[in-house]
This record gives sequence, structure tokens and C-alpha cells, in this order.
Amino acid sequence: MAPDCGRRRRMRRKKKINIPSLVIHGALICLCIATLYPVLYVAAASFSDPDMFVASKGEMLLWPKGFSLLSYEKILGMKSVWTGYRNSIFYVIAGTTINMVLTSLGAYVLSRKGVYLNKILSILIVFTMQFGGGLIPTYILVTKLLGNSIWTILIPGAIATTNLIILRTGFASVPDSLIEAAEIDGAGHLAILTKIVLPLSKASLAVICLYYGVAHWNSWIQASMYIRDRDLYPLQIFLREILIANTLDEALLGSDAGMSTSIQETIKYSTIMVSIIPVMLIYPFIQKFFVKGVMVGAVKE
Repeated sequence: MAPDCGRRRRMRRKKKINIPSLVIHGALICLCIATLYPVLYVAAASFSDPDMFVASKGEMLLWPKGFSLLSYEKILGMKSVWTGYRNSIFYVIAGTTINMVLTSLGAYVLSRKGVYLNKILSILIVFTMQFGGGLIPTYILVTKLLGNSIWTILIPGAIATTNLIILRTGFASVPDSLIEAAEIDGAGHLAILTKIVLPLSKASLAVICLYYGVAHWNSWIQASMYIRDRDLYPLQIFLREILIANTLDEALLGSDAGMSTSIQETIKYSTIMVSIIPVMLIYPFIQKFFVKGVMVGAVKE
């Protein structure tokens, strides 16, 4: 009997093998490798010795060629980089705050039933996703109204239509019974929004906040169009000058003029790491709030 039982167990285990599941998991593993390898390559190149890296350029790189922090010393020694960091952090905090406040107010109004002209407002908002005033009219309007100031970055993109629709869907999932009970108790719209709708929509809020924050951190087009004062430039503008325009402060190279050709290559990779490290450090903490928001936002009737 014992050998028969063992055979049956082995047959059951063989039957449990799911080929489609293996294919999906294999594809996901390959996708992870394809996504992570560029990051590993950039990180390894940024810590490599400039001369050794240039000599081995074109090879697959998983580990630094030699080890040198010279490129980071050059990048972090630039005053413009620290100015860009300060401005980018301000734009992310201030811009995301404005975005979340206005988007939450708009999404709450559109999610409520019985609002006058609700459908017409929704159609007009969706209309802006496909049609705009054009680049030149927008440029003239923004420069005339806001001028050369930080508001040219914060105000024009205060509400993203896609994020507004996503948040409206999240707010609409809140049960009407909770809102009706709050209205019976005498709560106004502001109290309902802040004490009922927002706490029950933490998952949606976390996602939208991440979208807005990353968009502000990576934004450089608006700054390059509207801002002329270099003291107001975000970090991405200065990094663009290094990566694309290939402009380095010669005073920083100093006596290393002979190394300038090789060190420029590693400096490019160092600038990429300087720009993505903050997001990589913050994202794990935001991911925790994603899970927490899903659990808190779960409503069972």
C-alpha cells in the first residue's frame, strides 16, 4: 500500500504543474531583468574609473570597472546642482499640494449624484484631454499672466484630467449610505470630504500623489519654456545641459583637463543616478502607504 500511496502523491504533484503559470512567471522574470539591467549598468558606470570605463565601453557591465568617486565629486561640487535640487524639492512639495487639493475638490464634485450639469461638466473636462489651445497660444497666455516666476510651473498643470477621472472613480465607490448618514447628522460637504471620502480613498490618493510627484520631479519642458532666471531652474534642466548639451563647468575640471574626455562619460551616468536616487529612496515608503490605503479604504456593508 505504501508504494501505491507514494505513486499517487507523485502523480498529483505532476498534475499540479501549470504550464501557463510557468510561462507567465518566466516572462515576468525576463521583464524584471530587462528593467533592472539598465539601472545596474548606469550605477556601475557611475562608480567606475573613467579611463577603465572608456577602455571597456561597449561591454556588458554589472560591476564597476575599478572604483572611483571622482565623477560624483565633480557633480556634487557644482553649485548649480544643489540649486536645482532645492528648486525641484520645492516644486514637488508645493506643486503636489496644489494638485491634490484642486483635484480632490474637483473629483468630489463630479462624484456626487444630483450635481447640476454634472454630465456636461464631465464631457467638457474629457474634451480637454483631446483638444488644447496649442503651444504658441498657451505660451503667450502663461507668460503674459504669470511672467518669469515659479507659478509658471505650478499653476498650468494644477489639475491633470486623467488623475481627476481616476480620483472621481475612487470617490464614487464610497457608499451613499455613509454620506447620507453624515448629512442627516448635519455634516456639510467639506466635512464629508475631509472626514469620510478622503480617509476611505487613501489608495487612490496615494497613487495620484505619486503620479503628480514624479511628474514634477521629472518635469523640465515648462521650466525651459517659461523661466529665464537660472536660480529658478529645476534639477532636470541642469542635468539636461550635462547629458544632452554636454556642457561642463571647466572651472570644476581644473587641473584634470587631461581627464576631461574620459571623465565626461562617467559624469553623464553620475548625473542620471543623482536624479533617480531620491525617487528610488522614497518609493518604498510610498509603497507601504499603498497597501495601508487599500486596507483602510476597504468598505464592507
